[in-house]
Amino acid sequence: MKEETARAKGTNLPVSTKQTIEICNFIRGKSVKEARKLMLDVLAFKRPVPYRSYISDLGHKKGKYGPGRFPLKAIKEVLNLLNSAASNAEDKGLKADVLFIAKLVANKGPSNWRAGRQSRRKAKRTHLEIELKEKVSKKEEKKEEKPKEEKKEALKKEEKPKAEKKEALKKEEKPKAVKKEAPKKEEKPKTEKKEVAKEAVKND
Repeated sequence: MKEETARAKGTNLPVSTKQTIEICNFIRGKSVKEARKLMLDVLAFKRPVPYRSYISDLGHKKGKYGPGRFPLKAIKEVLNLLNSAASNAEDKGLKADVLFIAKLVANKGPSNWRAGRQSRRKAKRTHLEIELKEKVSKKEEKKEEKPKEEKKEALKKEEKPKAEKKEALKKEEKPKAVKKEAPKKEEKPKTEKKEVAKEAVKND
């Protein structure tokens, strides 16, 4: 069975988690070709990465970008991981032209102390995960929906004979024997009982 996704992971990357999260939000959902172009523009200082979450004391850039930066080190790590995922997709037989970034997540890694006496600071580490998928066009989606509808119709046709068999079995079943009620004894009217009692008293 052909796989539909290609993944790549990077653990303990020596980059800032906050900067990597902003880069992920910048290129997530875009095609591989477009994401590469955007990151190369950032490396060439043609376009900044717009910051949306971590904007404390951050200056605006020229144009319509708003607050942003050029996180070159983090961009290089993300670009390397994207290229790795794209090569994995080619090995699996996926079409490179229709690949897009379906998942791109950055998580904070372990912050260990740096070596040395003077610079006692913790090192920044980030875990990064990327997943690529083929973008399906609307025409292909309609083609995939048709076989599903045909299967449903076939199942409905199979259910009809089953219902007919059940009805036939019900007709063949004999009706349950009706319990015969015992004939009730005819009760004499109360007036006759009274007359009989009076005659018995007179005779005495």
